[in-house]
Amino acid sequence: MKFSRRDTLQLGLAGLAGFGVTTFMPFTARAQGKGDSYKTMGGEILISPISHASFVMSMPGLVIYNDPVGGKELYEGHPTAGLVLITHEHQDHFDPETLAAIVGADTRLVVNPAVMDKLPADLKAKAAAIGNGEKTTIGTVEIEAIPAYNTTEDRKKYHPQGRDNGYVLTVDGSRVYIAGDTEDIPEMRALKDILVAFVPMNLPYTMDETQASSAVTEFKPAFVYPYHYKGSDPQAFAAKLAAAAPDIKVVQGAWYG
Repeated sequence: MKFSRRDTLQLGLAGLAGFGVTTFMPFTARAQGKGDSYKTMGGEILISPISHASFVMSMPGLVIYNDPVGGKELYEGHPTAGLVLITHEHQDHFDPETLAAIVGADTRLVVNPAVMDKLPADLKAKAAAIGNGEKTTIGTVEIEAIPAYNTTEDRKKYHPQGRDNGYVLTVDGSRVYIAGDTEDIPEMRALKDILVAFVPMNLPYTMDETQASSAVTEFKPAFVYPYHYKGSDPQAFAAKLAAAAPDIKVVQGAWYG
């Protein structure tokens, strides 16, 4: 059974618990229209899902757009990005026209090397490229590029090892993991101390709900967003995770309307 974001809000935690699904919804923050709120040592992180793999994450002093695509209108009402993260070159993650419309005078970009090669000159001047295992810092946020790749033989053509990035952001002592397009790789399973994770699940490009729940069970974030899941069932993922690791809270965002 699938639920929309509106359905989930109407059912509430008690209703979902009756279906055996562990789902966390930050009601107060969403009711105020400012996104999902997660406390850090000195403030909060606000997360607003936009579409598919795109979201806005705000914190004191910095607004981050992750893989922004789909046109400027999707980001109306959100503050201008101080930082744009791009995981890889596929069109559902990298859209030069959207970037040209939303990047402001002071916006910085952090991208993988393959995207750096494809940026127009004006955006390239604002960008830094980091590859797997490398780090950079924007403001007070440390950004580490985590590998993102396919391991199943017939899927390796989509995301070859070494090209694409996921990211771990360290924000005021809290760590946020953005997986990008990947399967349940060892580098994901080895992560520690993740507050919020974004994990994809759609075949054939990433992984299925079973692979995703298995990996999340191992690295144990406090909260996990299923995202990039068109054609998959995030509630099936939530049910598998509830059975294996009930302390991990699943957050269902409005990625597809």
